[in-house]
Amino acid sequence: MGIVNVTPDSFSDGGAHASTETALRHCEQLLKEGADILDIGGESTRPGSPAVPLDAELARVLPVVREAVKLNVPLSIDTYKPEVMRAVLDLGADIVNDIWALRQPGARELVAAHPSCGICLMHMHRDPQTMQAVPMQGDVIPEVLSFWAAQLTQLHALQIDPSRITLDPGVGFGKTVAQNFALLGRQRELLGAGYPLLLGWSRKSSIGAVTGIEAAGGRMVPSVAAAVLAVDRGAAVVRVHDVRDTVAALAVWRAMKATAPQAQTEQTKEESA
Repeated sequence: MGIVNVTPDSFSDGGAHASTETALRHCEQLLKEGADILDIGGESTRPGSPAVPLDAELARVLPVVREAVKLNVPLSIDTYKPEVMRAVLDLGADIVNDIWALRQPGARELVAAHPSCGICLMHMHRDPQTMQAVPMQGDVIPEVLSFWAAQLTQLHALQIDPSRITLDPGVGFGKTVAQNFALLGRQRELLGAGYPLLLGWSRKSSIGAVTGIEAAGGRMVPSVAAAVLAVDRGAAVVRVHDVRDTVAALAVWRAMKATAPQAQTEQTKEESA
């Protein structure tokens, strides 16, 4: 999933793709680099970021979506506002990627009324304005699983097909550095929820904290490492800025995985001998 920030204040790319024209060029570039899905967002959710008014988000996102649907690839829209969800789905977007996990009034009902859109439910502690000022405490894994269970119950009550749902543990959203890496180290436990996982490690501050790389744009290499580790631990989707490099790294991972049965067979023969 390639990230397309149509914002002037993104933590990672500083508004480099804030206009419709530059955002569409970026969409095309990400697809050339191997992205399978485009994730378009019109509101920064970095820690401490202010909420964006509805009309401003619509003005940023709709012109991009209107043209991006012509690229014939799955379009995910990063929004928590039901009004934006309705508008982009009407234009042909495919997925609602919601940091609030459809907890805003009317959001669940809106996606329930749509016959087929994909849904990504993310765990977030508190809200973007306060989540890192007062991060969560305790064991992050059971907290995330409990949160997902509560939200899934709500969606099941609305008879939403489970095959439409993907889950995101929300790396960096109200969690400490240790908790974020616990999500990676114990990611297979999250598979117990029974749904595909989406992981977003790209250029996050926790990567900066353990590498000492302060500039978000300089965190490509460790971000790619985190993406590969996430896939190796069962992630179905990785949301990334650096598509070309992530695709290349995953090619190496796949090549290694492809030899695993042969290597296991050879080991068994040696042990038998």
